[in-house]
Amino acid sequence: MSQISPPSPTEAGSDGQPSLKRVMGPGLLLLFIVGDILGTGIYALTGQVAGEVGGAAWLPFAIAFIVALITACSYLELVTKYPQAAGAALYVHKAFGRHVLTFLVCFAVMCSGITSASAASRAFAANLATGFGLDVGNGVILLIALGFMLLVLAVNLRGVGESVKMNVVLTAVELSGLLLVILISLYFIAGGNADFSRVVAFETATDKSVFLAVSAATSLAFFAMVGFEDSVNMAEETKDPARIFPRIMFTGIGITGLIYILVSICAVAVVPVGRLAESETPLSTVVQTAAPGFPISDLLPFISMFAVANSALINMLMASRLLYGMGKQGVLPSFLAKVHPSRRTPQAAIVFTTAIALGLITFVSLSPDSPVVALLGGTTSLLLLAVFALVNVSVLVLRRDETGVEHFNAGRVLPVVGTITCLYLVLPWSSGRPVGQYQIAGVLLALGVILWVMTWWSAKRKA
Repeated sequence: MSQISPPSPTEAGSDGQPSLKRVMGPGLLLLFIVGDILGTGIYALTGQVAGEVGGAAWLPFAIAFIVALITACSYLELVTKYPQAAGAALYVHKAFGRHVLTFLVCFAVMCSGITSASAASRAFAANLATGFGLDVGNGVILLIALGFMLLVLAVNLRGVGESVKMNVVLTAVELSGLLLVILISLYFIAGGNADFSRVVAFETATDKSVFLAVSAATSLAFFAMVGFEDSVNMAEETKDPARIFPRIMFTGIGITGLIYILVSICAVAVVPVGRLAESETPLSTVVQTAAPGFPISDLLPFISMFAVANSALINMLMASRLLYGMGKQGVLPSFLAKVHPSRRTPQAAIVFTTAIALGLITFVSLSPDSPVVALLGGTTSLLLLAVFALVNVSVLVLRRDETGVEHFNAGRVLPVVGTITCLYLVLPWSSGRPVGQYQIAGVLLALGVILWVMTWWSAKRKA
């Protein structure tokens, strides 16, 4: 396949559209990765992970960290070899050249970002109501969530520089919340009040073996680790990506993995597993137990608001850049590649992804009793793990494509291991996932097939 070189930061593309602006150096890229991984997952799912495996809640997070690290190596080889926007969809397209497969990968990754952002916006609205003590119904919560997503739209349209600078602020806030949990827990532990015997105690449901329970918990915990892959969609807006991506991605994944393991160990050492699993705000429960006089009930909803806001912002950034990249490659309609002449942001893709998010937020909010975060979080990890399996295979296929560009090499073993582990966490008989996640993913992919047929038919009529 012919190689497309990314345009320089100042030149226009061959289609007359201006190129994206390269504004991200090592610092902003690290904060982007850390801020994208941290967020909704760890704040909301620690208790549910503990409910699957008991006190050994740290183990699923550790396994999810290892799986993410292995797959990150494949991403690093590809992003340094092809430093362009579109990420996984671009790699699969180059490896297999099948437009239907490329379209589905593109759609799956886009949907994973939008489902994650939609869940985050709903969580933002709920935390805002809790933080301000508002006794409001589901309808008002929905309006707040929709308004928040429109605010994300405005920031995204403003420019990637403004977006990543806001990410710096939001990342600092959400990181401070997790460090607060760790420090207060360590103070409680140092006083001899913790029960470390719970940290190594497995407690699984009666219908699950330990192995299946760990698999189910890992499938859920992986939602907390996703985000590192979003950064490759920012390749065209990163300075010297081939040089800085490997060390920055490894650093970002390492920081977040360490924080997650510490938080999960502290949580089960401080709070009995049953109480932790029943709590909708598990980290608040941890701090309330470790320091009863600390005003965490007033503070943590606002910290959580910043955390989930950051998740929504970065996921919508990713989704819009992915569609922009595929529109530029001609896999999706060309209007998605339109760039604002002065802001140099992919305006059409931003508006398109926001419209889908608004519809999804409305749909999931129709049933207020539905476990939105768990279902959408699990669906997000399901879609991405399937994509990760294809990315790992693509690395091996694209070894025959000699680009003449110096790039990271993932070796031959890691992509194979990555493919096997990702598929294991996708398949229903090995992952222990609930049926609802497959149903949501199935509907989204069916919609993707319909859109692909419409795009193919339109192109055929013009030919």
